[in-house]
Order: sequence, then C-alpha cells, then structure tokens
Amino acid sequence: MTADYYDLGTYTRPVTTASPAAQLWFDRGLIWTYAFNHEEAVRCFRRAAAADPELAMAHWGVAYALGPNYNKPWEFFDETELASTVLGAHEAVRQALALAESASPVERALIEALTARYPRREPEADVSHWNQAYASAMCTVYQQFPDDLDVATLAADALMNLAPWSLWDQHTGEPSADAHTVEAEAILERALRTHESRTHPGVLHLYIHLMEMSATPEAALVVADRLRGLVPDAGHLEHMPSHLDVLCGDYRGVVAANSAAIIADRKFVLREGELNFYTLYRAHNYHFKIYGAMFLGQCATALETVAQLEDSIPEALLRVQSPPMADWLEGFVSMRVHAYIRFGKWQELIDLTPPKDPDLYCVTTAMLHYAKGVAYSATDRIEQALAEQRRFTAAVARVPESRTLFNNTCRDILAIAAAMLEGELRYRRGDYDRAFEALRHSIELDDNLPYDEPWGWMQPTRHAYGALLLEQGHLAEAEAVYRADLGLDHTLPRASQHPGNVWSLHGYHESLTRLGKSEAAQIVGQQLELAAAVADIPIHSSCFCRQGPATPCCS
Repeated sequence: MTADYYDLGTYTRPVTTASPAAQLWFDRGLIWTYAFNHEEAVRCFRRAAAADPELAMAHWGVAYALGPNYNKPWEFFDETELASTVLGAHEAVRQALALAESASPVERALIEALTARYPRREPEADVSHWNQAYASAMCTVYQQFPDDLDVATLAADALMNLAPWSLWDQHTGEPSADAHTVEAEAILERALRTHESRTHPGVLHLYIHLMEMSATPEAALVVADRLRGLVPDAGHLEHMPSHLDVLCGDYRGVVAANSAAIIADRKFVLREGELNFYTLYRAHNYHFKIYGAMFLGQCATALETVAQLEDSIPEALLRVQSPPMADWLEGFVSMRVHAYIRFGKWQELIDLTPPKDPDLYCVTTAMLHYAKGVAYSATDRIEQALAEQRRFTAAVARVPESRTLFNNTCRDILAIAAAMLEGELRYRRGDYDRAFEALRHSIELDDNLPYDEPWGWMQPTRHAYGALLLEQGHLAEAEAVYRADLGLDHTLPRASQHPGNVWSLHGYHESLTRLGKSEAAQIVGQQLELAAAVADIPIHSSCFCRQGPATPCCS
C-alpha cells in the first residue's frame, strides 16, 4: 500500500481529462477491473467521476465493472442483484453517452459498445443474449483500433464471457464448438507480440485464463511470469500464475504465488473488511495454497492455511442473502477434512465437532460425516463408519443445488465422496471387488467434473485406488493408475494429470520396483527423491488409507 492507497504498479491509460486526480482514479479502477476486484473498481471509477464530472470514461468504467465477468456470469446474479445491477449499469452508460462528445474516438467507441451490454433499465427474462450483442460490438471496436491493448483486452474478454470456463473441450483438447476461443486467442496473441503487452495486466491475466484449459497450458508460462509482482497489491493477479503452475507440476510455485496473493489480500481486508464479494477471491487463494501444499506433502503448510481460510469466512458473511454468499463460500469451510484425509489424521477427524448450524454449514456437515466414515474405516471401526455413512447420506440431502465451490456444484463433489466412502468401507470389510468398483466409479466422477483449479475434489481419487491396488498386490494395474495420474501416457485429459506429484511418484516407483522394472524405477526414483525433499512428512504410500506394508519414500 502506498501512503494513501495500494501499490497497483505503473500501468496507466490516458483518458480525456485535465484532472490528475481523475486520471489517477480511472487508472486504479481499470487495474482493479483487470484484477477482478470489481467492487473496488466501481469505487475508483466513481471517485474519478467526482474529480472530473465531465469524464465520460469514468461512467463507462462504472458500467463495465458492475456487470458480469468471467467468474460471475449473468446467471449467477440473484433476482434482486440482477435488477439493481442492470439499472445501475444502464444509467452509468447513459451518463457516459451524455458526455461522449468531448471524448476521444476510441473512448466513444467503447461507450457505444457498452450500450449493447445494457440495452434496458430492467432485465429481461434471459439477459444472456446481451453478451452476444456486446461481444459483436466490441469486435467492431477492435477492428477499428486493433493496436490498442485495452481494446484488445476488452474484446477478448467479451468473447471469452460467451462461454466462461468452457473455452476448450477437455476430452479432445480442441476449442469448444460453441465458444469463440480461436477468435479470442488470435486477439490476445497479436497483443502479446507487442513490447507494451509485457506490462499490461489485462492481456496477461486473460491469456492465462484462455490457455489454462487448453492441451498446452505451458504455452502461457512465460506470460504468467510477466504477471508475477506486476501489480503488487492486487491479490488475484499475484495468484493467477498458479493456475498454470499447478497444471505443469510446479507445486512450489503454487504455494509461493498464493502466499504472495494472501499477503496482498491482507492489505485489502485491513482497509475494506471481510464482508464483501472479494472474499471469494481471497478464499480461492487460501484454497489454492492448500491444494499445492497437499501435492507437495507439506502437512504443516496445508493445515496452517486451512486455519487461515476458516478465519477468512465469518458466519456473518455466510448469512448475507443478496447475493447469497453461503452458496458461494460455505463449501470452502470443509477444506480441513480434505487435508486431514490427505495426511492420515484419523483421530483428529474423529474428534472434529459438527457445525452448530447444519443447514447454513450443510456442505461442511456432509463432508465431515464422509471424512469421519473414512477415518473409522481406515482404523477398522466398521460399525462407526457405517453410522457415519448414514449420517452423510442424510446430510447430503440437505445440500441445495445452488451451493457451489467455484465451477462445481457441491452435490457433484459430494457424489465423489459417496463413492469414495463406499469403496473404503467395502474394502475394509473384505469385499474387494465391489470396493474397487466403487473406487473406479469415484474416479469416473472425479474425471468428469467441470474444469476448475483447484480441482473440485482435493485428493485425486486415483491416489486411494492405486494405494489399495498395491496393498492387494495388483501391481500392473497400480502401475497404470500412477502412470496416468502423472500424465506419462496421455490417457487422461491435461487437467486430470498431476505431473511430478510426490504421492503418485511413490506409487509408481514402488510398482515398477516390485514388477522388476529396475531401469525405469531408477529414473522415477530420482524424481521421487527430488519431490520428497520438500515434503515435511515421510511418504509411505499414495494414500494413508493403505494399511499394509509399504516402502518408505527414498529409503
């Protein structure tokens, strides 16, 4: 934070104003917009308008930032919020148009394009077609001003928002048939060929989102590196490179990027408090850091971050009704049980107390019963595990379809928990065929979740399946499971691969060793030693649910 504000780097877009204060606040608003902190962006644009009431682009900024975005499309607005947003944005565009005569040609074009995004004061039954009209208008602006990097960013953004988080077909790796991925890619890659793009937060941010779902996310790693530290106090931009780091197996990079984001976000909380929509982005950073730490085998980091995540989501915020914040945030509160399962904290799981309000904390309650069932199964207390399974089933019935964890519904996530718990229970009862059938079902559900990072299910389901296959001596099957999880045979979509993770490296190394494939085991063993060097616990298996003899990592 600077003496009076945050450190947002040096990016500026000169607009038609004689007021230095208006220019400053406009720049801040634009940067926050690119950083997906839209509430703060609106405040900045309004301060720009207060500093210069004749600045048309200040009202453009208010209208733009109020509307839908890549992480919050129109369908995520509830009825009350939708009505107020459409009215506010429409009025802001009207004010911008009234002042547009004194604006520059590109500013007038941007303002006029925004009229297509908010054509009415009241929402229609289906406002999604407004996105198509706005995208068409922005493509026209881009054709007029193709060398303007902000225009390029806004045009690509408009195209990407026609199919948010569905730009690529996860199974084929090709652009989705109903998305405008190719057009957005052409715009951004043309922009990236300019020297100026190296310090443009909007171009860099959007290109990461564009490429993370592709079959080649590594193509954007250099772009991600340019974004690191570019806008020091914008937590979401500090975090964004981790979307690529995790896909490329750089789990230390995941932890580092999200640690930087968390530090930046603390500055925002000190100034603005916790009761705002940006808490979703702060929770996302904690969530992502936990995910990276789990892949690294870093128990202390994961559990420390779990506590920070829990503290960041106060109950008062979950009780906000418009927008319905519990639907967006409550699922994050369940992360402790995932970390406990990952690191075999069975007694700690058994000792956890259910939430006092099981309706408000419905996902957390259901996930706790699932986790307790796994813990009892892993410690051969079958009757208690069966009781927890019954409680889990009852708790899942109370979870509404509206409850989400970023791009996934919590009910879809809990379906994986149901299959995992069934598999663990049947396994410990000696019903191995049906146990493995249930675990394979959990893998199928896991693989077919909508794209998200972190993935909707925190511990890859193959880690438990492979560990129990090894425990039963199914060496060839286990080898194939780990090879796929590591992304070594390309049988899985890129997002389902977890390159270089210590858990699957251990399982793969053990499989190869026991199969007598000594040369391959030696190669994998070197990778395992490097991965295990940063873990803070001994790695004996890819899942602590395994009870039988295993080879300690790097023994």
